Amino acid sequence: MTDLPRARLAIAAAFLVQGLVFISLTTRLPRIQERWDLGELALSGVLLMMVLLAGVGSLVAERLAPRLDSAVVLRAGLLVVAGSVVVLVLAPSLAVFVLGLAAYGVGLGIVDATGNMQAVALEHRMGRVVLPSCHGAWTLGGVIGAVLTLATTDVPWSAIALVAVLPLLASVAPYLPRDHGVAATSTAIPTSADGDVPWRAIVMVGLALVVFYTVDTAAATWGPVYLDDVFDAPEGLVALATLPYLVATGLVRLVGDRLTERVGAVRLLRVGAAIALVALVVVVAAPSWPVAVLGFTLLGCGVAVVAPLSFSAAAALAGRDADPATRQARVDAVVARFNQFNYVGALLGAVMTGVVGAGSLRVGFAVPLVLVVALFWLARAFAPADDVVDVSAGA
Repeated sequence: MTDLPRARLAIAAAFLVQGLVFISLTTRLPRIQERWDLGELALSGVLLMMVLLAGVGSLVAERLAPRLDSAVVLRAGLLVVAGSVVVLVLAPSLAVFVLGLAAYGVGLGIVDATGNMQAVALEHRMGRVVLPSCHGAWTLGGVIGAVLTLATTDVPWSAIALVAVLPLLASVAPYLPRDHGVAATSTAIPTSADGDVPWRAIVMVGLALVVFYTVDTAAATWGPVYLDDVFDAPEGLVALATLPYLVATGLVRLVGDRLTERVGAVRLLRVGAAIALVALVVVVAAPSWPVAVLGFTLLGCGVAVVAPLSFSAAAALAGRDADPATRQARVDAVVARFNQFNYVGALLGAVMTGVVGAGSLRVGFAVPLVLVVALFWLARAFAPADDVVDVSAGA
């Protein structure tokens, strides 16, 4: 019998470490720009490469998890993240930095996909909503990463490589092993034509995930640059664009399990969309950097639960009507494929915000402002998340 409480702590630790490392890097983008003399377009190109390779990493996880178990692949991904962080931080040249960032992108995709596979499997075995709090652990890690950035603005750049110790430690945690039973080991994903996986409904949920990551990546990646370029905020405080956003996101996610069970996914998402819309208007129209920080904080409250509820809904749809022996193998494969929506959103958030906002990042933040309106319509696709416990019973 698997020790579910220990597995839950291990999975939360993987999410926390992933968030800490990612935000530790993105909140230092102004410093990276200065170190390698990168303009907005050049930085957008580097981020595009990382996002595309993260998609490759997710596909690697899709192929390997059914054969090796998502716990094994997650450990491998954490090791890739640890090694790549050392390389990109200690890089003696731009070419080596780019190679390190490329490897980090692959590791990022592997950990993203397998971390969500583990969280979905845990949710199914426990028979209750847990994905929001798992994603809350990612956000807590991001908060720690942003605080570290604020506290270490004067430390030597090479010292940042010490962050790599954390994914190394997380790689030995007791993750949730798959109860293989008589499950198939094929990596093929059934198509909707076979009546097994309702891809049309899953794509609708995936579009909401695209919107979320467009908003989230724009805030995390371009928020510090926005405060630095548009408002000339004090250099040591530019990470404040990310920190309050993450704190607000984390607080909502930590209570997101209960909120979802009480309010329902559809209503919760529509209320959040309204808050996010107001928040982005505040960001775009802000007359000063403190007002912009307020906008980012409200934004975190508004979009907090979109990602975890997206994975819950997709997994519920993928596993519906499947017998317990085949459910997890199918859900693992679908979650990895579904994770690609993450990188479409990250592409729009990281690259389009920079490209559209090359002249002014106020204009760049209009990209997520327009897209967040779609959440009002897309929320109806989350009805399966309202009864995820019933769908996953017996997993």
